[in-house]
Amino acid sequence: MAEEWCLLNKDTLVIKPLKKSHLALRMFVLAAVMICGVYIFSVCLKQIGSQSMPRFVKFELTEEPCSSVGVPPSEASYLHYPKPTTYSREECACTPVRKFAILSMQRSGSGWFETLLNSHVNISSNGEIFSIKERRNNMSSIIRTLDKVYNLDWYSSASKNECTAAVGFKWMLNQGLMANHDEIVKYFNERGVYAILLFRRNLLRRLVSQLANDHDRRTKQLNGKHRAHVHSEYEANVLAKYKPTLNATELMSSLKTANECVTNALDYFNSTRHIVLYYEDLILNHTKLVDVLKFLGVPQRLMVSRHVKIHKKPLSKQVENWEDVYNAIKGTEYQSFLNADYKL
Repeated sequence: MAEEWCLLNKDTLVIKPLKKSHLALRMFVLAAVMICGVYIFSVCLKQIGSQSMPRFVKFELTEEPCSSVGVPPSEASYLHYPKPTTYSREECACTPVRKFAILSMQRSGSGWFETLLNSHVNISSNGEIFSIKERRNNMSSIIRTLDKVYNLDWYSSASKNECTAAVGFKWMLNQGLMANHDEIVKYFNERGVYAILLFRRNLLRRLVSQLANDHDRRTKQLNGKHRAHVHSEYEANVLAKYKPTLNATELMSSLKTANECVTNALDYFNSTRHIVLYYEDLILNHTKLVDVLKFLGVPQRLMVSRHVKIHKKPLSKQVENWEDVYNAIKGTEYQSFLNADYKL
């Protein structure tokens, strides 16, 4: 009995350490479970937090180029889609714009013609921008000015809205145009610029108008202000009273110089996309304006001008020394200038 008790007692002593190991195992498992629980809980908190934060999705919109579907290849290079730096064309960004320049000489009807164009809702012609010498000092300044106009960044009273379909200006032959004709022709052809060449057939009438305008610039007959163009019959009659005296000795030379200037301009710009107009034809045949609108690719609209013509009488009643002028020109190649070339 004593031995059995001893054995039992020994067994009992052996089992006690086993109970301690089970307790340690349970503590380890409990700790592991707690750690896993804390980890899972933290992960859940992060997910809940991220779901509660607003999500911003960033979309990048790529701007597609404007297409000229159905436009013949020969016309595509003359359609432009400018992006002004001073404003946005918005819904008209893909409205094509044609560039043009009115090439002319002073007192050839270009002012009247330009007001007609500007009465069209889709056309902006910005006047004689190169009358300021700094803009035509060299080709760099000329190109810089042209780029600004044709990018629709030029502001003037003629500026329209973002849906302008044709933009241009007046350029007199003596404003750097003839002196730099090679570079300008190259610019017109590379940038797709339309040239509108506007002249007078009767260069004698142009000379009379020029001398009368020079006189008013000196004397300022209308309320002390010079008026190159007028908007009332009264103003026109006041300016028409002056009859210039022409230098009969130099008259032929003056007409020859003007004629050569016109001939050279027609030759220089013959390689550009161009149309040739004469003031007398526009006066007599208003359908010529329809040809201009077709040339510029804009819708046909009624065009009006507030300009009132100044010299309406026959030349014989507008020149002080008409007999000397008549005798100087009669029998020459310019004899046709003596006759009335249109009636108003």
